[in-house]
Amino acid sequence: MADPQLPTDSQQAASNRSGQTRQLLGMRGAQAGETSIWKIRLQLMKPITWIPLIWGVVCGSASSGNFSWTVDNVLVALACMLLSGPLLAGYTQTLNDFYDREIDAINEPYRPIPSGAISVPQVVAQILILLGAGIALAYGLDQWAGNTFPTITATAVGGSLLSYIYSAPPLKLKKNGWLGNYALGASYIALPWWAGHALFGDLNLTIIGLTLFYSLAGLGIAVVNDFKSVEGDRQLGLQSLPVMFGVTAAAWICVLMIDVFQGGIAAYLIGVHQNAYAVLLILLIIPQITFQDMYFLRAPLENDVKYQASAQPFLVLGMLVTALALGNAGV
Repeated sequence: MADPQLPTDSQQAASNRSGQTRQLLGMRGAQAGETSIWKIRLQLMKPITWIPLIWGVVCGSASSGNFSWTVDNVLVALACMLLSGPLLAGYTQTLNDFYDREIDAINEPYRPIPSGAISVPQVVAQILILLGAGIALAYGLDQWAGNTFPTITATAVGGSLLSYIYSAPPLKLKKNGWLGNYALGASYIALPWWAGHALFGDLNLTIIGLTLFYSLAGLGIAVVNDFKSVEGDRQLGLQSLPVMFGVTAAAWICVLMIDVFQGGIAAYLIGVHQNAYAVLLILLIIPQITFQDMYFLRAPLENDVKYQASAQPFLVLGMLVTALALGNAGV
């Protein structure tokens, strides 16, 4: 008779499939043992992180007010998503894993580099190829858009430099909970937004300022990721917000940043007479607050992933609502 405490073969198989999927996407709870070099390279690029950058391009295209559903526009928008997601986000994540080898050996030893699944020269080659392909594609998009100043290329180069100083010594912005998380928030919200906007319109100071303001809410989202590695950060002297302020205080800082700055964007939309969009944005903030109370504030270490899965869809929908409002207002 089977021991009820032991997993059945089907349960074990399901668990293995889940671990393999998490490994491929670059998520927590992965399992080691992958031998395919291409799957390992994909794991380094963390496909799960591409989604918000791809969404940022959608928002930028919408905020330009000039996007139309033609075949050419759709194809070039997809190319911009390739730029922001697989190429430059992939570059960023691979670079980050390269410089996080020591901390990953503590927090996530199944990651490709600390587990020995891929060699350091192979990782360096991947970084350079992704960076070169990204900048080349950005230049091509500028040519398609007819930009007098290569705005998309400049955004790609600036974002790549920001990724480098975020991960690499001596600056290593991620050592500082405020600077590092704001750099991360801006990379996920402002930079792909600028690329999408510049593809179909003229990127202006108002859009730049608003998206940098919105990125302060992204700072709060970035802090959520710090709760999974508190012990490793503490051992290596990284000043993440949970290390600096403690878990409870950092959780409150996190949710206040998320809510207050989204509220500030809603107030701006009212100021430019986009009242319906502002109300819709506020309605999307309410469930985020609900999930913050249900999950994150009560047990941030245990519920960080559950909170992100529950609340972040409302945040990203709010970004699109804001973009549509800005496009409608002709900002």
